[in-house]
Amino acid sequence: MFKSFASDNNAPVHPEIMRAIEQANRGDCVGYGDDPYTLRAKRLFEEIFDRELDVAFVLTGTGANVLSLATVLKPFEGVLCARSAHINVDECGAPERFTGCKIIPLQHECGKVSVESIREALVGVGIEHHVQPRLVSITQPTEFGCLYTKDEIGAIAEFCHANNLILHMDGSRIANAAVGLSMEFKEFTSDLGVDVLSFGGTKNGLMMGEAVVFFNRELSCYLKYHHKQTMQLFSKMRYVSAQFIAYLSDELWHKCALQANEAAGLLKGELEKMDGIEILYPVETNMIFARLSRGAIDELLKHTFFYVVDEHKNVVRWVTSYNTTKEDVKMFAGIIRKSLENSNLNN
Repeated sequence: MFKSFASDNNAPVHPEIMRAIEQANRGDCVGYGDDPYTLRAKRLFEEIFDRELDVAFVLTGTGANVLSLATVLKPFEGVLCARSAHINVDECGAPERFTGCKIIPLQHECGKVSVESIREALVGVGIEHHVQPRLVSITQPTEFGCLYTKDEIGAIAEFCHANNLILHMDGSRIANAAVGLSMEFKEFTSDLGVDVLSFGGTKNGLMMGEAVVFFNRELSCYLKYHHKQTMQLFSKMRYVSAQFIAYLSDELWHKCALQANEAAGLLKGELEKMDGIEILYPVETNMIFARLSRGAIDELLKHTFFYVVDEHKNVVRWVTSYNTTKEDVKMFAGIIRKSLENSNLNN
């Protein structure tokens, strides 16, 4: 079967993760997270971040974001995020429905918001006629595959805390960010003042599994109740937790994200040799956004599915995965090249 470059969600479960699920499937085990697998997975998170944490395991990325926001926000409060943010564009209004809060989209550069864009949105503070800005959500890496630097995150965190704002990070591809930055997780999250993190796993080899990680434990006193109410308290939680044990042990997360990022770099190199393709954003993780003619897009879609993210401007997105090989990249690049040639012949 031809390798999909549509999304890292399309990749199969990593064999080591599948083995971890199978090994957890032996005998009875207490449900709802009161099991040895979940306790072990939580300890691993504390070891990685080198601090005491409150952690809740969930099934989906949307669930992680909704639980993060619902735990800390009141219905009259607002969430500041990039206009392109997943919570604003791709979660079908779930954060707003389940928190009652308003999403306030900000201008951005490659999906990154700035301190200035946040400052400009702080209007009506203390006035009962206005939604009260309370939380800033940043995505790392952004929906365009770009990375916030350590200094950028630190500046946003400092501004947030000086203005009574909570800082949330959507890390659905956080492993790709860590590899792209050549940093440990804690260096660009808890060490810089991030309060709560949606820690992704599904896009990097897990079957179903994300984690909500509270670094600021003053905010997580009602986490367990929201965990249940947001329908993310899985009765057979051991099957989620066991995945994280395998994922976080022996740096499996790093091996998977490194291969995905390197594959994207290889594909970028192949695309740069072709006429008729414009790469739109820096390729810093495992996503490439490119512009090509509508004819070339249609030719390529005859061979494989991928997302056309802007029909008006002919912008496409290609994503590599933990199992994308050099051979996969060369084959895909060859099909792109042929599609460009065919589209030129037909014009």
